[in-house]
Amino acid sequence: MPPKVPSAESPPRRATGTTQPAPAEPGRREIMIREAAYYRAERRGFTAGHELEDWLAAEEEVDRWFATRGAPRRYGTGR
Repeated sequence: MPPKVPSAESPPRRATGTTQPAPAEPGRREIMIREAAYYRAERRGFTAGHELEDWLAAEEEVDRWFATRGAPRRYGTGR
């Protein structure tokens, strides 16, 4: 039996196999990841050699946040 190929309608998947949520504002996800990675490094005392680990953990944390809470609303929209 040939391997299953995702259809054109399948949502994009990350390497971890999770669906990547779409943030409400362009660039918002990356900003949140940068901040989360920075705070992870800060808690470690900024020791070198863990940058990729910090980034990947921050991506997972932010994507989990989007998945459980949905995309953040724009400020000042009254919603």
